[in-house]
Amino acid sequence: MKIQQFEDKGLAQFGYAVLSEATGEVVLIDPARDPQPYYDFAKANNATIIGVIETHPHADFVSSHLEIHQKTGATIYAHSLVGADYPHKTFDEGDELRLGDVKLKSLHTPGHSPDSISIVLEHNGTDKAVFSGDTLFIGDVGRPDLRERAGNITAKREELARHMYHSTREKLMKLNDDVLVYPAHGAGTLCGKALSQANSSTIRAEKAGNYALQPMSEEEFVKVLTEDQPFIPKYFGYDVAMNKQGAPTYQSSLKQVKRLEKNDLPKEPALVVDARSQDTFKKGHYKGAINIQNGAKFETWLGSIVGPQERFYLVASSERELDDLVAKAAKIGYEQLLAGALVLEGEASVSSPALDKEAFREHPENYTIVDVRNGAEVKGQEIFNSAIHIPLPELRERAKEVPADKPVVVHCAGGYRSAAGSSILEAALPQTKVLDLSEAVNEFKDGQK
Repeated sequence: MKIQQFEDKGLAQFGYAVLSEATGEVVLIDPARDPQPYYDFAKANNATIIGVIETHPHADFVSSHLEIHQKTGATIYAHSLVGADYPHKTFDEGDELRLGDVKLKSLHTPGHSPDSISIVLEHNGTDKAVFSGDTLFIGDVGRPDLRERAGNITAKREELARHMYHSTREKLMKLNDDVLVYPAHGAGTLCGKALSQANSSTIRAEKAGNYALQPMSEEEFVKVLTEDQPFIPKYFGYDVAMNKQGAPTYQSSLKQVKRLEKNDLPKEPALVVDARSQDTFKKGHYKGAINIQNGAKFETWLGSIVGPQERFYLVASSERELDDLVAKAAKIGYEQLLAGALVLEGEASVSSPALDKEAFREHPENYTIVDVRNGAEVKGQEIFNSAIHIPLPELRERAKEVPADKPVVVHCAGGYRSAAGSSILEAALPQTKVLDLSEAVNEFKDGQK
């Protein structure tokens, strides 16, 4: 028996393959959008993929379960409450899937969602591991506030938090202490708030160190779990619906993205996402473009700033980068929103002004300061007491709340988000000078208030 973990660092997502070496059969759990690594694993082990288990309809990434079924004939397993629109077999509490000397058993563990399951792996009659989906993380549990308006069955956050209390205490914590814990996410996901950097654990370690598994009343648990959760990206409900239906084939969907000639953006008004570096962007870009820089969290910020009802163009600095960006967009299903993708070389028609740091340092009162960090970051940790706080995911909708009578300085915690924020306000406030504090924010954290 072999367990293989697959990691997508950009979305902090883990998928799994369980191999029975005795029978040459593989069952996948929560596979990512690109199915090729799972095919490669099966081929390298001279094995056949016979099943795909979805622990729930994921909100933060698109799964390849339907595509894998269509290519390999593997059966898809999901809880009956999912109301799945794809061909599947229900995998409810007590259901089992055997492959050789391995048995995979379904536990219904609602809390993150009403339809969440955890998969207990039994080998030679002993429970060895649990694939806990978004129910139990390393150092945390799944957030309960994502299914209030999404999915086949909706539920209020307080109701799901109560379910999580019982799922953890009456099911997961009753597994043997040495059972390995394999979650669907690691640190960096927005499906929880305090995840560890580790990629696996044990029930014993989680009972000892996970804040959510410590002794407390149900009321205390609900309060702790529902407070200070991170923001909900715009794309989360869209991905829940796509995963319930099943996503289109990955490679064919990428090929359908329209590639435009270099520097040849259509003239009609359109949303443009420019993923080039902030320095390159500021030297010259298309009017109204949003600067979401290519990086480790590009897909998260793309889906947080751009809504799933919007069509947009994607701009990169090279063909290679453009391929990378389209693939990242596809991880959250956004390749289907692309009106076109192109490379921009040289400087476009609009440039962004540079900030005079010393003038700002000496007379901050001459500027309107906008802080685009999240609420939990700002709480008790203001960098400028006079700043207007509008989290970046809300900035496009709330841009008119920013006064236009003075130059505007935008800051975040380190510079990445302020590049996007300043580009949003530059487009929304065309008569106002908008400046990006960028990495220089670090010079002000213990100084100017």
